[in-house]
Amino acid sequence: MLNYQSYLEQLTESADGSYPLINPHTKEEIERISECSDEQMKQAINQANQAFETLRRMTAHERSQILDRASEVVHHYKEFFAETIAKEAGKPLKYALGEVDRTVETLKFSAIEARKLEGESIPLDAAPNGAGRDAYTIFEPIGVVGAITPFNFPLNLVVHKVGPAIAAGNTIIVKPAEKTPLSSILLREALIEAGLPELALIVITGDGPRLGKVLLDSEQIKKVTFTGSPEVGRTIKSQAGLKKVTLELGNNSALYIDHSQEQRLEDIAQQAVTGSFSYNGQVCISTQRIYVHQKIADPFIQLFKKKTKELIYGNPLDSTTDISNLIDETSQNRLLEWIAEAKELGASVVTGGKSYEGGLEPTVLVNVSPEAKIYKEEAFGPVVIVNTVQDGEEALESMNHSQYGLNAGIFTNDMKQALQFGHKLNVGQVLINDLPTLRFDHMPYGGRKNSGYGYEGVKYAIQEMVNRKMISLNYSF
Repeated sequence: MLNYQSYLEQLTESADGSYPLINPHTKEEIERISECSDEQMKQAINQANQAFETLRRMTAHERSQILDRASEVVHHYKEFFAETIAKEAGKPLKYALGEVDRTVETLKFSAIEARKLEGESIPLDAAPNGAGRDAYTIFEPIGVVGAITPFNFPLNLVVHKVGPAIAAGNTIIVKPAEKTPLSSILLREALIEAGLPELALIVITGDGPRLGKVLLDSEQIKKVTFTGSPEVGRTIKSQAGLKKVTLELGNNSALYIDHSQEQRLEDIAQQAVTGSFSYNGQVCISTQRIYVHQKIADPFIQLFKKKTKELIYGNPLDSTTDISNLIDETSQNRLLEWIAEAKELGASVVTGGKSYEGGLEPTVLVNVSPEAKIYKEEAFGPVVIVNTVQDGEEALESMNHSQYGLNAGIFTNDMKQALQFGHKLNVGQVLINDLPTLRFDHMPYGGRKNSGYGYEGVKYAIQEMVNRKMISLNYSF
């Protein structure tokens, strides 16, 4: 039976103390979490570095089998994983179950890609003096990876770092968000049960900035992969030195709905509600800015309002719950302030806009000024703006008018328009006739501008966790 208590007890032995892990919905204490010391982190780095020699000697087949078995373990304990996510993150159970399903798939993709990491042959005789030589490239694991992960997907965003690292033959240390450490510990236990060496994956809990600094300062850490705020991302990049770095940062995903979609407005409105308010909008690619062609703006807004008001607030462990408490009171207060500011700048509230216990009513704003924080910044909460535009050109300009560039979407029947948006949107991923709140776990996933640096998505993450080596053979010697 998987559990996190034994690992928590192990961490406690050398910790500087502990802090309470609080259920965001009930405000009850779930567990005491170890405030690991700097020395614990240094010891973990040394242990992972020693374990690297074991893991790198494993064949791709062996690592693939471990990842495949781990996917089966996670699937077997699906309900337990989902309940843990719901308790520590306050994520409604329906979305927590979806996160576990995605984790299973991410592990499977990692198992597949572990077998497919291959180089290429290089015709050296293409150069004037290259005759008589064959050359090829191979990929080698880099060593110990340091992963710093967020609260909003405490399982799948962890496995997006862990799976590729193991597939490539690296060991990894995970520093999970202080508010959601249990899911990553359970993931570790699943991988150990699947046959991963004990010290190939280590989870260290506690203060992020302090322990993150230990990771950055260590010469044994060869790569840092981080998901979180742009402010912290900039700090990591500035302090990483020659380490490899992947940063998944902020975003405020934009969506355009063209007038050619008039017959599909109800379906699009339903999709947009899901994309805007899943897990209370606490999703990196949550649909935050919607631009609607003026010919269909009024009926869309009415449909969007109607379907938003149908969302059910409740306990995350209730299978009917759509909306629950936000992760903390700070997030709640920030969003209320941003809504008030938007109203002062001329926006109108179509629905919502008020706090509800520890959460926020799903909120729809119209006529929002580009100067408002809720327009410019990442809301990371259940707030969406719907602005009317004259045509696709205005929509394209507005969508690109952002410091972020992760995902964007467009609904249109006009193929020329679709391709123009695909080429002209300054984002990492363009979703045509889909929401920007869309991610498949094997697709490339990376942002531009303040949205990130480097790529995730299993295959693409692996490519950033290896060193390329060329080998040349002079057979004419």
